[in-house]
Amino acid sequence: MILETPTALPTQTATLIHRPASFFEPLELDELFSAPQPLEVELGAGDGSFLANYAARHLDRNFLGVERLLGRLRKIDRKGLRGGLRNLRLIRVEASYLIQYLLPSESVAALHVYFPDPWPKRKHRKNRLVNAAFVELARAVLKPVGTVFLRTDDADYFTQMTEVFRASSAFSAIPTPPELAEVTTDFEREFQARGVPTLRVAYQRR
Repeated sequence: MILETPTALPTQTATLIHRPASFFEPLELDELFSAPQPLEVELGAGDGSFLANYAARHLDRNFLGVERLLGRLRKIDRKGLRGGLRNLRLIRVEASYLIQYLLPSESVAALHVYFPDPWPKRKHRKNRLVNAAFVELARAVLKPVGTVFLRTDDADYFTQMTEVFRASSAFSAIPTPPELAEVTTDFEREFQARGVPTLRVAYQRR
């Protein structure tokens, strides 16, 4: 599903929100960022509490935040502008659409997927972002040795995540770096305050 955004040119207007010239062609990543650096993508960036913090810690990498809700996207935009984050860009589109159609082949160093909608009812599980098809899409957009970082509070969804990645010969499980694990999302802080543990796992493309 494609979602419209205000036209935004980061070099000309005070916004980090990018509206592609076309939603039917892969993104021209060189046009998004002022410096050619490794690209990391957060699928479903929420209020940007993880993304803005992590991008500020790693100015030697570029970050693309993907969010379908315009209010959340604008909130991340304000955070990024206040922080002067020239390495951060945002796009309003469904995460599944972006990874399938808009990210160029082997262009991404890391994918971050944190607390996606668990769709807990059995009849709705087909709507989950992380499934067998996602594994193949991730393999296509990640560079060799690129990594998918996953977090959820839902045990059933965590089982599905691990099963679909273990079934792929293209990925190997690796530890989540402690420095990454300590940068939390808005949902994660809420869950931790209620005593709900974070379930996390990471897979590296072979």
